Amino acid sequence: MGPLRSLLAASGLLKTATCQGMAPGYIKRADTQKLQTVFEKYASLEIEGVKFMTKEDFVIKYLELLPVANFNKESLHLLCGVLDQSKEGRISFAEFQAFEGNLCAPDALYKTAFQLFDTDGNGTVSFDEFLGILSKTTIHQKIPFNYECDFIKLYFGKDKDRKITYSEFSQFLHDFHEEYASVAFKAMDKEGSGFISSADFEEIMSSVKSHLLTPSIQANLRAAAQGGPNGQSVSYAYFIAFISLLSNMELIKKVYLNATNGSRTVEITKEEFLYSAQMMSQITPLEIDVLFVLCDLLHQTGKVMYSDFQEIAPEQYMKQVTRRITEIKAVANPEERSNFMAVLESLYRFSLGAVAGACGATAVYPIDLVKTRMQNQRTGSYIGELMYRNSFDCFKKVVRHEGFTGLYRGLVPQLLGVAPEKAIKLTMNDLARDKLRHLNDGNLPVWAEMIAGGCGGASQVMFTNPLEIVKIRLQVAGEITSGARVSAWGVVKELGFFGLYKGSRACFMRDVPFSMIYFPSYAHLKAEFADENGYNSPLSLLTAGAIAGMPAASLVTPADVIKTRLQVVARAGQTTYTGTLDAARKIYAEEGFMAFWKGAVARMCRSSPQFGVTLVTYELLQRYFFIDFGGSKPTGQMSEATAGAAIKSDNPDHVGGYQVARPIFTGVESKFGLLLPKFSH
Repeated sequence: MGPLRSLLAASGLLKTATCQGMAPGYIKRADTQKLQTVFEKYASLEIEGVKFMTKEDFVIKYLELLPVANFNKESLHLLCGVLDQSKEGRISFAEFQAFEGNLCAPDALYKTAFQLFDTDGNGTVSFDEFLGILSKTTIHQKIPFNYECDFIKLYFGKDKDRKITYSEFSQFLHDFHEEYASVAFKAMDKEGSGFISSADFEEIMSSVKSHLLTPSIQANLRAAAQGGPNGQSVSYAYFIAFISLLSNMELIKKVYLNATNGSRTVEITKEEFLYSAQMMSQITPLEIDVLFVLCDLLHQTGKVMYSDFQEIAPEQYMKQVTRRITEIKAVANPEERSNFMAVLESLYRFSLGAVAGACGATAVYPIDLVKTRMQNQRTGSYIGELMYRNSFDCFKKVVRHEGFTGLYRGLVPQLLGVAPEKAIKLTMNDLARDKLRHLNDGNLPVWAEMIAGGCGGASQVMFTNPLEIVKIRLQVAGEITSGARVSAWGVVKELGFFGLYKGSRACFMRDVPFSMIYFPSYAHLKAEFADENGYNSPLSLLTAGAIAGMPAASLVTPADVIKTRLQVVARAGQTTYTGTLDAARKIYAEEGFMAFWKGAVARMCRSSPQFGVTLVTYELLQRYFFIDFGGSKPTGQMSEATAGAAIKSDNPDHVGGYQVARPIFTGVESKFGLLLPKFSH
């Protein structure tokens, strides 16, 4: 962790320990009265004045674990049996409340699995109970397990008459799932050679370990098998390494982050990964070989980066931290994305960018006014004392002589122009990044980020120059107390269409380098400031945007000074300029090199927070008003968690422990492979 990252972590700007929105410790129990209200809302059965939930009420209507129509009745019965300890086919409020308490426990995942198998509710699991549940799962129906093997006898006894307790069952369930894979391999290896075909490998993984497979891995199983050291055949060692890798992706992520010092955007080689992994002996070289085989199938670079894990990691949930105002899915999947959808996405980004730009400009406009007046103040060519000693003196005099509203002189035309200016800048940068990422097989190197930023900066000049020349003339008008009042429309009429683009070369020289520096810096700082779950809080976005704006704004100040001098009307006695080079020569000859850096502090103080506010507003608008057009999405808006970290429900009726009921049931399926059929056939 670098010194800046450490500082931000210490100050609370950078979260490194917990998932955003998840308090450490247990889930808080629900208020009894509130829980009773929720229970009665869904309970449709009444017996002698007492309300009960039916199986459908709880599993389908309340938790929505099964489809409303054509659901599998056996699965419904088994899932409801977790609560129905009385085995009467209905759920009382006492049972509903007791299960809510179990869900609040730190071992809720294993307890729920135990209650699923403890069908008679006596606190133990017999072999018959275990077999009764397992025989209903999809895994058993595809590849039957040999229940006469030594593994079963070690837990249930040679006569299978021993009952196991909760703590024993939790270990058994974990070991059984691993044993199932070995049993399936032996069943396919009919000759006992220690090898199976790539087709058999695909069959086992799809049947026994399907919960470990993401769509990308599922589609490349045979290719992954053939990418091993034995070509068309898969050895037992490669088979076990493949499963172990997918089961330990959280550890793989830690190895990667250790190798990159916390960065999520760096590509690393196999040698670098091996060097980092040697500190964690649980990861074998063969598992790393498998990892790079999978990554090569995805993008053929011979390297791995953090985004690859999203396509490989099996037990991964993404928590939507921000509660969305709108959530529209414009296309069912990225493959259905049309050119029309791409245009709509650009219009969507343009609209949000316009709002974000207006917010950023308003927030820092007083600083911008001070910066402009400081840059227009001349020495050497105008007789008389300096009007302002420094930026703070300028601020005080504006307030004293022109009032507080004087700080916002020229704001209205600024807002009218800054909306399309910032909108096209943000939109073009996003568009160019998407295109360049597509051309680079999903990767975006720094040079491509700079080109994308330059495209955004160049495209904005058509809006920026007219806006700036009107704004600047209105800002400096307040320095002259006598004379006619200057209006925005008056400036436009005086200049004409071509006059509005006076100083455009200098504007181009300023905006293109600025964006080439700013956008790559922001992207990397944003990734650096994300917490360990990949989530960027609004404060981290604001900080990243503000810090990225500092070098970008200060380094292009000379071009900004030249642009200002060209666009301001010279008063009597002041030097006039005929063009960009003429202005540069005369400023240097009359005022020296330091004149090119006039207003650099004010410019940095203005641009840094402005772009911080603009970018945080732009990203938050995309989170709150979410529309999925099938294209790329901003990073940092989702918080990653594993099956061990329960993700709270957004349903207001899921109170207390029921906030995590659905992910707990999902975890029983994903962690232990206990997939129950959802539909009847």
